[in-house]
Amino acid sequence: MDVEGGANVSAIFLNFEIPAERYNFADTLKAQHTAKLTRGHVLMTDMGRILCSIVEDTVGWHDPIGGHSNAEGIRAQYGERRYQQHRNDFHRNARDLFLVDLEKYGLNHESLMGGVNFFSRVDVDAEGHMSFHEGNSKAGDEVVLRAEMNTLVILNTCPHPMNPAKEYPRKPVKLTVERAAAPGPDDYCRNFRPENGRAFTLTERYSL
Repeated sequence: MDVEGGANVSAIFLNFEIPAERYNFADTLKAQHTAKLTRGHVLMTDMGRILCSIVEDTVGWHDPIGGHSNAEGIRAQYGERRYQQHRNDFHRNARDLFLVDLEKYGLNHESLMGGVNFFSRVDVDAEGHMSFHEGNSKAGDEVVLRAEMNTLVILNTCPHPMNPAKEYPRKPVKLTVERAAAPGPDDYCRNFRPENGRAFTLTERYSL
């Protein structure tokens, strides 16, 4: 949940059992004929299986194309604030935090892939120019994901790399983890597109 509005949650997804199988944004968008993510969409791997489904969403648009922040970009936009001097008010960046968490599972930069920026929106005009859409998410907006396999999810709340804010944004989110029932034949995400139905079948066969 976006507590105050204007949050950004950068996320990457991997198959916990076989980390070489990861979220593939190109296949996800191509198969579902979309350049945004919202309710009904699924996050696919390059094996045609599903890591997570978006089962509820009050935002309506989550960014799968804007990438994630790095140390150089954060330093150029907001200045440098190191932990040694500023403690918890230091400036974080998504790339470094992703790498720290990947290392906990014996992984490195080779496992880092493009991810999703939940609560953020990037618009693309007719000439291909990308722009950050301010005010996309409001206080209390939420998105609900359902894991469709044993999925490793790595999150951080670093700023979106295209956010034009002059001050480093520190926007809190609330995270809740619950058990969910397995999706049935009438599941909304399963039936959102024919490609989704095939991906569910592949995922369920993998889990047998």
